[in-house]
Amino acid sequence: MQLSAQAADYLERLAAELDVPPGRYEQAEDRYLSVANWLGRDASTLKDFSPDVYVQGSFRLGTPIRPVNGEEHYDIDLVCELGLSMDTLSQQDLKERFGYEIQLYAEAHGMKKGMSEGRRCWTLEYADDAQFHLDALPALPDGARMLGLLGDTEADPRWVQTAIAITDNEHPRYLDVSRDWPRSNPKGYTNWFRSRMTESFKSRREGMALNIRANVEDIPDYKVKTPLQQAVQILKRHRDIMFADDPDDKPISIIITTLAGLSYNNEAHVGHAVLAILDRMASHIEDRAGVTWIANPSDPSENFADRWQKYPRRKTMFYRWLAQAQADFAELAAHTGRDGLATVAARLLGSSVATAAKSNGGAVPRLPFGRDISAFWARHKQQAPWPQVRQGTVSLQEAWIVRNGYRRERFRSNGPDLPKHAKLTFKAKTDVPAPYQVFWQVVNEGPEAAAVSGGLRGGFDAGTVERGAITHQEATLYAGSHTIECFIVKDGYLVARSGAYIVNIG
Repeated sequence: MQLSAQAADYLERLAAELDVPPGRYEQAEDRYLSVANWLGRDASTLKDFSPDVYVQGSFRLGTPIRPVNGEEHYDIDLVCELGLSMDTLSQQDLKERFGYEIQLYAEAHGMKKGMSEGRRCWTLEYADDAQFHLDALPALPDGARMLGLLGDTEADPRWVQTAIAITDNEHPRYLDVSRDWPRSNPKGYTNWFRSRMTESFKSRREGMALNIRANVEDIPDYKVKTPLQQAVQILKRHRDIMFADDPDDKPISIIITTLAGLSYNNEAHVGHAVLAILDRMASHIEDRAGVTWIANPSDPSENFADRWQKYPRRKTMFYRWLAQAQADFAELAAHTGRDGLATVAARLLGSSVATAAKSNGGAVPRLPFGRDISAFWARHKQQAPWPQVRQGTVSLQEAWIVRNGYRRERFRSNGPDLPKHAKLTFKAKTDVPAPYQVFWQVVNEGPEAAAVSGGLRGGFDAGTVERGAITHQEATLYAGSHTIECFIVKDGYLVARSGAYIVNIG
């Protein structure tokens, strides 16, 4: 399917409008840390069992979306993993011991609605303006048992070893002291999901850090949105709109997320990611002896589509949704006018986000800080071919532009647009002792560069050192936001790199 430049830009805006505001991530974190502190306090009956409290679900994966109704009511799924053994207590024992502390927490924090019991967890209702409700699930470590159960299957031990045993009051052994417990693996699943977007996450995080002159470690994970996460958010909203009157049969989020993760192939932008994921989704659905199977990557013995056997209409509705999504986003991708894009998007994703994305006429708000520089995660950007051993530093200290033969002027990274057909000079400085080799990587982006053979670049050009000075010259040929970076190689090892300098050309 073809994707117009206008549709690609509009889908980026839609993704930003669908995302949960950063403050909600921070409030969610405050909520689960508050519970963790409570369970670890001196008076806690669970303190001696090293409670490990963490979030699971969409907030952990970075894929929550604003509610359709605009009321911003969010569900937080919390796990409390306790250092106990299933050989010494039943599921009921664990759930009741955990419930006792959760009840005390609700009373101590003045929760008028208190808590309620679900099949697997306890639910806390917050009455403040954040409009959260929190599902708290008690669990025990179960990685060793899972590794033994899965044996020589296709299970990846990187994901399996974080498995947990959970409670379920409908389980036949719920009342018994038994090793037959339901299982789950939110950490393993998250690690798998993140492994599917490692390259784009790293590039975007580095780009954000450079954009605000910060250390990469200073950028919280939740502020980095990859095309995979954005695609999942868009597809979940499309599903919610399509099944607004049939919630029981709508495809569940874990199926959409898993198939999207399996289908994602490091597409650099959300528009391309959505189209590619929809095209590949069905190829990852298996048939095992007549049973439709979508395996949990962190537990291949678990079938996320197990309910399709009992409720065949859900399988029918999934394929109906997939076909509809393919047709809908193909239609959106072909549009070039802002009004047409907004009209189609209103039908697919809701009028509020469609209007907001249309009204947002400035820079694509994908990055919370500054301008979005797609060259950071361009597919044609090559990885450094040398093994890396840090032995020094190199920095791009100065950059000059010469316009129409006039005197040169300095320009800063990610500054105002430079004119075309000007000459650029970059000067780098390193503390690596000579001898060494210098390489430069230029990554161009935008339709003008893409239209020219070799215009996008992305490889490594050998540089020179003259009288101890490291300089490099370029020209402003294509409109867009591009990057240049200096690499120092010594004895076959990459010993220093400058970080990208951003060149905006109008």
